[in-house]
Amino acid sequence: MSQNEANYLDLCRYVLNNGTKKEDRTGTGTYSTFGYQMKFNLQEGFPLLTTKKVPFRLVVSELLWFINGDTNIRYLLQYNNNIWNEWAFESYVTSEEYQGPDMTDFGRRSQVDPEFKSLYDKEMNAFKQRILEDDNFSERFGNLGAVYGKQWRDWKTSRGDTIDQLADVIENIKKNPDSRRHMVTAWNPEDVPSNMALPPCHTMFQFYVADGRLSCQLYQRSADIFLGVPFNIASYALLTYLIAHECDLEVGEFIHTLGDAHIYSNHIDQIHKQLTRDPLPLPKVHLTSEKTSVFDFNMEDIQLEGYDPHPGIKAPVAV
Repeated sequence: MSQNEANYLDLCRYVLNNGTKKEDRTGTGTYSTFGYQMKFNLQEGFPLLTTKKVPFRLVVSELLWFINGDTNIRYLLQYNNNIWNEWAFESYVTSEEYQGPDMTDFGRRSQVDPEFKSLYDKEMNAFKQRILEDDNFSERFGNLGAVYGKQWRDWKTSRGDTIDQLADVIENIKKNPDSRRHMVTAWNPEDVPSNMALPPCHTMFQFYVADGRLSCQLYQRSADIFLGVPFNIASYALLTYLIAHECDLEVGEFIHTLGDAHIYSNHIDQIHKQLTRDPLPLPKVHLTSEKTSVFDFNMEDIQLEGYDPHPGIKAPVAV
């Protein structure tokens, strides 16, 4: 068994056995622990879980969305990526412009009421189509506010200037690899209360260069272990690959430090099912050699090789 995947499975077991039962913002309920760290050796292979299928193309499209500084779900929908839809949809169905059926508490109701789920799907599909086709509508209801891409690429200062944190950190890695200041933060206290559809869960990351290898450590304040964490592991591992590629470095480790690490109460059965499966060989990531800048990469420039996981396991998203 790859130690990379074993680290994640150990986290699942630990929280199942030791987690504290807690209520949460979504009303779903969790089993939670505070403070947990995993280390993934990127030299062993790309840490995309094999005990369930993780949709790599969704990882890629979301990461490129962040890197490009985009905050509108239109780009994601163009690549059939629906992971941010609910937050944009909520801003629409709670607006004065929306004239459709009552969508109050749509996240929970769509899980327990099949008739409402059918209605919700119809309204959501119509919403997505308008985002893709109507520029004005997309601008008003597709934008999620000052979320990750905005903070990474266009942080607003009190003096009215902007900081491109991601471009700056890449330049600093090239010029001063031994610096202890290779950091990017998405947690902007001014924007969190009122200018973000969802406050950032993965809040801050730092790079470290040693022996010609680039490592990355992420601090994640809130970690949905079953649905979110596998995605986050793959996303920041891929970001490390991309920046190492530009800086002419090998990849080192991805270190994942979790604050509130939790399993939602309606994910318990899925976690148990996943733990019955044996890990399989890890895949490899190939980046096109024709692109050198992180900011020039497109979907087709990033390919996954040798990924043959167990089937996916469905679970509801807590909104």
